[in-house]
Order: sequence, then C-alpha cells, then structure tokens
Amino acid sequence: MFQPDQQYLHQFLTRRRFLQRTSAGLGIAALASLLGEEACAAPHFPAKVKNVIYLFMAGGPAHVDLFDPKPKLKELHGKEMPKSVLGEQRVTLMTRNQASFKAVSTPFKSSKKGKSGIEMTELLPHLATTADELCVIRSLHSEPINHDPAVTFMQTGRSQPGLPCMGSWLSYGLGSANRDLPAFVVMLSGPLDQPIPSRYFHSGFLPSQHQGVQFLPGAEPVLYLSNPSGVDSQTRRDLIEGINELNRLKQSKTRDPEIEARISSFELAFRMQTSVPELMDVSKEPPKVQEMYGPEVKTPGSFARHCLLARRLVERGVRFVQLFHRGWDHHSDVANRLKQQCLATDQPAAALLKDLKRRGLLDETLVIWGGEFGRTAYGQGDLAGKFGRDHHPRCFTVWMAGGGFKRGHVHGGTDDFGYNVARDPVHVNDWHATILHQLGIEHTRLTYRFGGRDFRLTDVQGKVVKDILK
Repeated sequence: MFQPDQQYLHQFLTRRRFLQRTSAGLGIAALASLLGEEACAAPHFPAKVKNVIYLFMAGGPAHVDLFDPKPKLKELHGKEMPKSVLGEQRVTLMTRNQASFKAVSTPFKSSKKGKSGIEMTELLPHLATTADELCVIRSLHSEPINHDPAVTFMQTGRSQPGLPCMGSWLSYGLGSANRDLPAFVVMLSGPLDQPIPSRYFHSGFLPSQHQGVQFLPGAEPVLYLSNPSGVDSQTRRDLIEGINELNRLKQSKTRDPEIEARISSFELAFRMQTSVPELMDVSKEPPKVQEMYGPEVKTPGSFARHCLLARRLVERGVRFVQLFHRGWDHHSDVANRLKQQCLATDQPAAALLKDLKRRGLLDETLVIWGGEFGRTAYGQGDLAGKFGRDHHPRCFTVWMAGGGFKRGHVHGGTDDFGYNVARDPVHVNDWHATILHQLGIEHTRLTYRFGGRDFRLTDVQGKVVKDILK
C-alpha cells in the first residue's frame, strides 16, 4: 500500500482543514474515502441506519391501483372528475387536450393486510405478508410533471440536472465500511422503455469518486475491471502504482481533488478484481434463499437477482445500493402492464425484507420503494378499452422498511379521488431530510461549496417528519 511521505501528509492536513471549514467537518470522511482507506464515519448524532437499499420504480407506479384504494372512484367510474378536485393543476401534453377527464377506478381488489391492516392491492400477495414491516407514506408530493426532471428531483432534491444524487451525498458524507467495494452501487433492470442515464446516479460537483458504480449482468459486471489479455495481476499492480506515482507528482503541484479521486479509483478497481467476482457469485447461496426471491433470481440482470445482490452488498458494508427497475410508465393498458410489473417485483422485494430481517440486518438497513410520481385518477385513452393513467406528482405513495421507521404504519392521506393531499403532506425535501436524519446526518449541515454557494441534498428547505419514526 502507498505510504505517504511528509510532504504528502502536509498537503493532506492542509486539505483537511479546508474541508472542515467548507463542509461542516464531513470533509474528513470524504477525504478518507478518496484515499481509499476505510471510511471514517462522521455522523452528527447516533445513526439508526447504516445502509440504504433504494428500489426505484422508474416510470411512476399508479398509487390508486396499488397502495391507496379509493372507493369513490368506483362509484364515479366513467363520470367527469369534479372541477373542484382538478383545480388549476398542470397536466401533461398527453392529456391536456382531452375532451374530458373521466374518473377511472382500479380493476383490482384491495384489502387490509397483516395485523396493522395496511390496505394494498391483490397484485402484491408476497409483499402483503410483510405489511407489518412497512411504513407507507401516501402524501408524498413533488413538483416536476415529466419523467426526466421528476426522476432528477427524487434523486437530487431539485429538478435541474448536474447536482449530486442521494447516494453520492451519502458516499461523500459517510464513506463505505468496505474498502474493497464502492460506497454507492447501481443496478438496472426491467424493459428498455425508459432511459436511465448515468446522471441519475452521478456525483455532480462532488469529487467524482462518489458517483454510483454500475454493476452489469454478464461475465464482466464492472467495465474494464478484468486484466487485459496477456497482463497478469502483478503486472497490473505495477502499472497502477506507476500511474498513481505520476498522479501524486501532479497532485503535489496542483492539489486538485479530482487527482485524488483518480488515485482512489485505480486502487479500488484493483481491489475489486478480487471482491466483485466473489460478490456476484450467488451459486453458493442456500437453495431455500434463492427460492425466496423467485425463479428469476437465476437470470442475470433481473430484478430478483439484483435484490439478492443488494442484500449481499449491504452485508459487506456498501453504504447505498440503488436498483432502478423500468417499466412503470403506463399511459395505456394499465391493468395488464401493472400485472406484469408486480409479477416481476413483488416476490423479490418481499424476499429482500425477509432475508434482511432473518439475518438481523433490517433494523440497520433502510429499504425504500417508490417512483418519481404517481398516476392520475382520471383515465387516458379509451375508457371502454385499455385505458392508461397520466403523470401525477401532486400526491403519490412510497414505502420504507427497517431503519428506525415505524412498522405497520400509514402516514398522510389523499382526497376521495387520490388526486390531492388531504392531510400530513410530505415534500420530497422533507423525505430526504428524514432519511438523512436516520443516517445520523443533520441535513442542513451536509453541504458542499460550489459556484459560491453551499449546496445540500434538501436544497433550501426540508424538515424531518418525526411522525414516521419510532
């Protein structure tokens, strides 16, 4: 391992003092991670959560079909939505010019699940068995009405691209507990009907070492990680040391944090040559565990396989694991397409919660499920045929499990149509502030100065929602 000389230590201490002034003391954790050492966790107060698994359902799941049943919609199915309910809210170009906005009820039955009596759809029979572990927020609301800015908002706290996402903020603030794996890992699954660009899991203006590392299905889960043909491990080691020595010489003159990030990336990549193949090999998992996640667990790149890998990642100390699962943008044929999506995700998500709990990891791991917005109570297209639902950021549902959140709990509520928040609204910035709180971070203090301004995940607002915490 590289042994810093006195000059390098002097530069390190100088940077440490700078980061302490500009980042409320969290620069030490970031710098330790940059140098490839074990993370020096720097929470502001005792944390309830060590790791986060974020199951992001890209496209926007229909809350009124899944977790927020509305008998009123069944009563008024096919009739015009009251103007008092619609108000002056924005609608997308896809439905703006519709001749009418008719209410459509869900074609699926809902019932109360578990001892807590949380209502949810019949499409989620496996998740229903974990109802008493869930903290359901029915009153989350956002601002953007189109996919790209809405996903960006959920990831970064604002709709403008170029900002650090939540996983990058946690990598920067807390680092990783495993020096052989990244602090922030991303995996993608589902139909290719919605792009998931890398800027959704990018570090923005934070040092680039904090961006999400995408794991791919197949023989090479991380690109360019394996040795080129004819190059053995020792040769690769010598090459990395030579390159890093040149980088250190440059760094001694420029003191550029991106050079530190480059050094760290090379060192981490070399260590990952050993850690990643072992991680990705799920064949040694007991057959009963694999069966829990469903038949698709044997298919690389599936949501089921990714859920199992997520458990293995947090078990090894990875701070933030994000699974993007596409296919929830149902502008038509919502009934059949919801069935397909729930079939692909229900059993794996429930298995993940049970597996974490069985291993004693659920209390210290926060599992999140949700998309970038909900769907409208009015229909899109022919209501007599395969109708769909349009985008709806005004109110939608997410659930959390573990991590010190109340179990078997429903927070907030929507009106009789599932169209407006009726009580206990939770803005995305509030939601982010609450997640950071459980990780031991005061959201107003996790900042990074860029362009003359101190940025943070919660932008210029956000408050901790204490009613959903144990």
